[in-house]
Amino acid sequence: MDLATFWFVLLGVLWTGYLVLEGFDFGVGMLLPVLGGKRYATDAADAQKRRRVLLNTIGPVWDGNEVWVLTAGGATFAAFPHWYATLFSGFYLPLLVILVALIVRNLGFEYRHKREDARWKARWDQAIFWGSLVPALLWGVALTNIVRGVPIDAEKEFTGNVLTLLNPMSLLGGLVFVALFVTHGAIFVALKTDGQIRLEARLIAQRVGAVAAVLAVVLLLWLGLTDGKLASWVTTVVAAVALLGALAANRAGREGWAFIGTATTIAMSVATYFLVLFPNVMPSTTNPTYNLTIDNASSTEYTLKVMTIVALVFTPIVLLYQGWTYWVFRKRLTVKHIPDDAQLVGTGS
Repeated sequence: MDLATFWFVLLGVLWTGYLVLEGFDFGVGMLLPVLGGKRYATDAADAQKRRRVLLNTIGPVWDGNEVWVLTAGGATFAAFPHWYATLFSGFYLPLLVILVALIVRNLGFEYRHKREDARWKARWDQAIFWGSLVPALLWGVALTNIVRGVPIDAEKEFTGNVLTLLNPMSLLGGLVFVALFVTHGAIFVALKTDGQIRLEARLIAQRVGAVAAVLAVVLLLWLGLTDGKLASWVTTVVAAVALLGALAANRAGREGWAFIGTATTIAMSVATYFLVLFPNVMPSTTNPTYNLTIDNASSTEYTLKVMTIVALVFTPIVLLYQGWTYWVFRKRLTVKHIPDDAQLVGTGS
């Protein structure tokens, strides 16, 4: 395996880590008005406690999970500068929207507890919800477009516009990401909580997971029939079986196995994307000769060697540290662990 191929594989690993870990963060954020809403809460105070339980499940880890996408972006810039240039120029607006949404979501995490005011908390809860939904949808749209291909000319310039990116396959990809992340997040909530919230999260995971299974199978079959390879068909089957296994484990109350199942589904879906993409990094729908490949989009051999040495030294350290964080914060939470709020000012939940 040459270094360009190695870094293509490593980028797949980085995106897998990001979507598996940040995926349940997005899922919990999207579930905030559901599990912490009027349908399940007995009153405003109970709703506040439920939302705090949900946010506390991801509180110690969400910022570390975001590091994966920063690393993926930096690695793309260094290892495949031509890919990075075409991608960020053509996808500038969607990526900007994702960035703004992530900033707003993170502000919600940091600021919602600053005031004991119901309206203040409700606004930041909305920020967390939309700051989770929008990136989940747009990451699916963007990554599906990369695999599907976009109009690129001989100068490696993107020649389409925003509407070019909103095609049926990419929109389906966005919906698949949203459904998978909600399922993944609900199972994570069930894994990290106890009591009534745990049961309700399992029920939501079962219902949304069935929808995610149908949408994901349609998308992966569509990708496979468009430009599939034997290996991508294998990962597609594994992804489907893993999701069905996750739903069966969730129904049986085995949240740990269910979480492994949804994580495997997301990982195998990313593997399918990268296998269908290879050896391209960004196909051109204008002319196949304009495709960006791991060869014509990669950096110099010297740069790739230096990057490889750095990655081999620091990646195990990062993995060990993040694994230790998850181990420390492994215990389940319930509303009993949440102290009563001070008297809330204003109305709403």
